[in-house]
Amino acid sequence: MSIFQTARELPASPAAVFAAIRHPERLARWWGPAGFSNTFEQFEFHPGGQWKFTMHGPNGTNYANASEFTEIVPDVKVVIRHQSEPHFTLSITLSPSATGTLVEWVQAFDSPEVAAAVRHIVEPANEQNLDRLTAEVSAAKHGS
Repeated sequence: MSIFQTARELPASPAAVFAAIRHPERLARWWGPAGFSNTFEQFEFHPGGQWKFTMHGPNGTNYANASEFTEIVPDVKVVIRHQSEPHFTLSITLSPSATGTLVEWVQAFDSPEVAAAVRHIVEPANEQNLDRLTAEVSAAKHGS
């Protein structure tokens, strides 16, 4: 399997969830697994725009990342092409729901072998990402 999918209902509008993605200071607060922080070097939020950043692991390890925003539909969808290893495309889709927004997170790795090797990391990390996004959206909703 080279595609990892998850979804989460968030109690906020698609516009509110999209705002947590498009604003770099907010995205830096929630991007990545639990315990990680981020330093953004370049953030060009438009199709073809570059996103270069360093993820700082809880153990002090730094992970350089280079990505491109390949598709952006405000309040609906963001597609990110991860240009550094491992290569993958991440699609985040926002759909209105009865309780707010359904966030669908689909991460497609280029290599099935790489996907199999990182599965034990990616699956829980994607859930932690959505946990952190939920917390960010909730904090903004409550004025924190």
